[in-house]
Amino acid sequence: MSFADAPRNGDPIAVAPTILPAAQRLRILAYFGGLTVILALADPAGGLLDIPLSFYLKNKLGLSATEVSVFQAIAGLPLLVAFLFGFARDRWNLLGLRDRGLMIVFGAVAAALYLGFAFTPMNYATLLLAIFLLTAFTLFLDAAENGLASVLGQQHAMPGQMSATWSAFGSVPAVGALLLGGYFSDWLEDQDGNIAARALFLVGAGLSILVVLYALLRPRAVFDNLRDERLESGRPMRDLRRLLRHKPIYPALIIWMLWNFAPGSSTPLQYYLQNTLKAPDSVWGQWSAIFAASFVPTYILFGWLCTRVSLKKLLWWGTIVAIPQFVPLLFIHSTTAALVAAVPMGLMGGMATAAYLDLMIRSCPPRLQGTAMMASSGLYYISAHLGDVWGAFIYEKYGGFTICVAMITVAYALIAPVLLTVRDELTLLPDNEVGSQSRDSVTS
Repeated sequence: MSFADAPRNGDPIAVAPTILPAAQRLRILAYFGGLTVILALADPAGGLLDIPLSFYLKNKLGLSATEVSVFQAIAGLPLLVAFLFGFARDRWNLLGLRDRGLMIVFGAVAAALYLGFAFTPMNYATLLLAIFLLTAFTLFLDAAENGLASVLGQQHAMPGQMSATWSAFGSVPAVGALLLGGYFSDWLEDQDGNIAARALFLVGAGLSILVVLYALLRPRAVFDNLRDERLESGRPMRDLRRLLRHKPIYPALIIWMLWNFAPGSSTPLQYYLQNTLKAPDSVWGQWSAIFAASFVPTYILFGWLCTRVSLKKLLWWGTIVAIPQFVPLLFIHSTTAALVAAVPMGLMGGMATAAYLDLMIRSCPPRLQGTAMMASSGLYYISAHLGDVWGAFIYEKYGGFTICVAMITVAYALIAPVLLTVRDELTLLPDNEVGSQSRDSVTS
């Protein structure tokens, strides 16, 4: 494996990747898997609170599909500048603990915010402010996770294994959160609005405290094998310019943006299941859980293949299978059909998701891994919410999924020509192999 980066004008050069023994790689993956589970549950925009929040907006505040998607888009505005949170991660060393310090400090801040809003009378404006602030502060936690994953993947020639672990362990809490979230939402239906909101925020506070406790751990297999690539103080604009002229990151970001553009797959589908098919809140959670769980077998397959097959082949295989991923939505006419369709849809997307994340890790410039990875989070926000708002508009105007499915399929098909621009030196080798060129000898 080789990584494309060309330091210029005295830019720091990162160390060449090394291959760790299998036992140490396994310990690293286990630690990171646990971290992924906890952060996925604690995420205010996509964790345990996601489903109850969406139904709180719909059922307690009476918002339409478009209004819910707009609320979520506004609350997620900090993601527009997610790269700045990654840039802070690349420069800061809070408590002298680097990524662990970020998680301890901002996990505690998030817990305090959750507790404060839990006992505040709730209305639309207050709820929007709460989710906006929580999203902003938890982005520091995401930056620590993203930067740590990218650095470990690059330094030990294991980006595919990190991607598969990240994806698979992220799906496990997602499945649990979606199932529990649906039933939690059903329970909240019988509660007063303020009591329901208080329950949501108290759960969020507990999860944030769990993040802090996990960050206090320091497994030697992880941190004794982690070589510091943090930026030196001063000259931040020089560092940002280095990221902007790092050409290998652009195809990875474009692919990630196209992959997450899926109008009709979120809020419109939720409303279709409940309003048209008369399904209870829990069915939306069940559908989303089945969909998320169905990614896992192909994540595992990717984790096995990434040490045996070049990433280039896996990118093409995953893309070809994923292009028609949402076509099964055309055959949804009942709740049962929706639940059945979620299985092939998830299976078709797992390989592509893991491969695109692998490419993102490989494409990050040294010492700016957090910034680059969080830039992908910003593009995810833009693409996903644009798709959701546009899909909600189409759903309310035309009342169907056909146009949405067509748009999704075209967006996925556009990934193929972008793959042609990805540099071979990034993708020709599988995990656990180091090319003859060092990371600092490849031109950008």
